[in-house]
Amino acid sequence: MMVKKVMFAFALLLCGAAAAQSGRSYPEKPITIIASAPPGGAFDMMARLVADVLQKAWGQPVVVENKSGAGGLIGVAAAAKSPADGYTLVIGSTGPFAVSPSLISKMPFDPAKDFAPIARLARMPSYLVVNPKMPVSNMKEFLAYAKANPGKLSYASTGNGLSQHTNVELLKSMANLFILPVPYRGSGPAMNDLLGHQVDMMIELGPQAIPQIRAGRLKVLASTSATRTEAMPEVPTLAESGVAGYEAFTWFALYAPVGTPPEIVAKASAEINKAFKHEDVRSRLASVGAEVALTGPDELRAFQASEASKWAAVIKRAGIKPE
Repeated sequence: MMVKKVMFAFALLLCGAAAAQSGRSYPEKPITIIASAPPGGAFDMMARLVADVLQKAWGQPVVVENKSGAGGLIGVAAAAKSPADGYTLVIGSTGPFAVSPSLISKMPFDPAKDFAPIARLARMPSYLVVNPKMPVSNMKEFLAYAKANPGKLSYASTGNGLSQHTNVELLKSMANLFILPVPYRGSGPAMNDLLGHQVDMMIELGPQAIPQIRAGRLKVLASTSATRTEAMPEVPTLAESGVAGYEAFTWFALYAPVGTPPEIVAKASAEINKAFKHEDVRSRLASVGAEVALTGPDELRAFQASEASKWAAVIKRAGIKPE
C-alpha cells in the first residue's frame, strides 16, 4: 500500500514538472484564435488585436480563424472541441457565454465547464437613443412619458437575446415600463426604422449609435455602463438618470479549452494584461467603441457566472422563450 502511495505521489510530481516545463517552452508552434464572427466588426478586431499582441510577445505566428454562424455558437463550439494544449484560443462574449445558455435549449457546449478563462479584454457600452420626434430631451422626461403611455411606445430589437433586446428588457424590469418590442433582422434595418420614426427608441451599441448621435439624427438620453463612457463622457448613465443600479455592456474575453495547463493560461493572461494597458491598444479598441476592461482568469470566471445569473433572471422576467 505504501509503495502505491509513493508511486502516485511521484507520478503527480512528474505531471507537475511536465506542466511547468510546458508553460516555460510554450509556444513552440503557431497559435490559432477563433473569432466566431465574419471578418470585420468588433469580434474580428478583438481577435486580431490579441493575435498581434501575442505574436509580438512570443515570436510565434498567431492566426485568426473566422468561424461565424448561430449567434457565435459555431465558432465557440469548435474551440470547445479543440485540443487543450494552448494552441487554440477563442474570443468569448456576452452572448455565447452568458445569455445563450438561458435561451438555447440544447447548447453545443457548456460555457461554465468547457473553457478555461484567460482574461477579460474589453467592454462595449450601448446608448439609449430616441427618434427626434419623441417629446423628451432627457432620461427623466423619457421615464415619465413612458409611464404615462404604457404600451404605446415601441423599441427596435435586433434578435432574440441580443443586447438590443435584453438591455431594454432589463430597463423595463428595473423602471417598471411597458414598451413593445419590434424585431428586426440586424442593426441596419432597425436603425433605419428608428431614423424613419417607425419605432420610438433603441438601446444600441456605440459603433452604430454614435455616428447618428453626432450627426444630430438621433437624440441620446443615456449610456448603459455604470460610469460615463470614454467615447461620449457628456452623456449621463442610466444609473445616474433615474434607474439606480442599471449596468449593461457587451464584453469580450479570451478563453482556452478546459484542461489547458494552468501555466499556459497564466502566461497568456499576464501578457494580455500587460499589453492591453498600452495607449495604442486603447486607441484600437476606441475605434470600434470599446474600452479596456481587464481581469485575470479567476475574476473572469466569477464575472461570467454573475453575468449568466443576471441575464437568466432578465430572460425569465421578460418571458423570453428558449429556442
